[in-house]
Amino acid sequence: MNLQLQSATLIALLLCSIRIVAWLVIAPPFATSGMPQSLRFMLAAVLSLSVLSTASKHAPAAEVAPLITSAVEQLLIGAAMGFLTRLLFSAVESAGSLIDLFGGFSLAFAYDPLSANNTSIFGKFYGLLATTLIFASSAHLIILQGFLRTFTTVPLDATIDTSRMASAAASGMTSMFVSALQIAAPLIAVLFIADLALGVLSRISPQLNVFQMSFPLKIMLTLGLVGMTFTLMPQLISQIADDASRLVIGAGGG
Repeated sequence: MNLQLQSATLIALLLCSIRIVAWLVIAPPFATSGMPQSLRFMLAAVLSLSVLSTASKHAPAAEVAPLITSAVEQLLIGAAMGFLTRLLFSAVESAGSLIDLFGGFSLAFAYDPLSANNTSIFGKFYGLLATTLIFASSAHLIILQGFLRTFTTVPLDATIDTSRMASAAASGMTSMFVSALQIAAPLIAVLFIADLALGVLSRISPQLNVFQMSFPLKIMLTLGLVGMTFTLMPQLISQIADDASRLVIGAGGG
């Protein structure tokens, strides 16, 4: 009897670790190349121990076929939950990319070592700012709490509802675009008005080199407006963390 209990505990620990590692590889703020793989596996082990008492009650039988099936399911569930979490936080970087586009900074692209992708200046800046604020505002605890609750809503012996997951992905996609527009819309509106004013000025006074004036003017406006929005970012990050937590729990049926 003791051997059976230990076997169920080890199986539950292994399956929990698979789901958590799959989530950590995709979900922010842990899915960055700046986080060592060893630290990611250590965090997965610690989080697995925290949910072991709940997860061990639903451990599958100690047989090859059920174990392989359950391991694949945990991998897919963790990846799906990580995708939903990343989807909402992509709104911040998308807003930065919109600001780059309308502010004239989209001509310059930089290499982001954390995401290992080419990104625009303000897209990278907003992404780094979001990652910093997630830890500074303890929003990462809200994200972790929401994910760990999926072990209750989607236990190890259950499968995730694909229709509910598709609905959650559509809702997350909508929230991402809406949030990106909410962040960038005021700045885009001011920059658009500035373009209109420069166009009118070029018609009134053709001898002025308006094209040459537009670059420093738009740079000054963009930097000034971005600086004014810094005070709103902590509240925004906390709201996105709450939304991501509710989305992940809702996708699991909670």
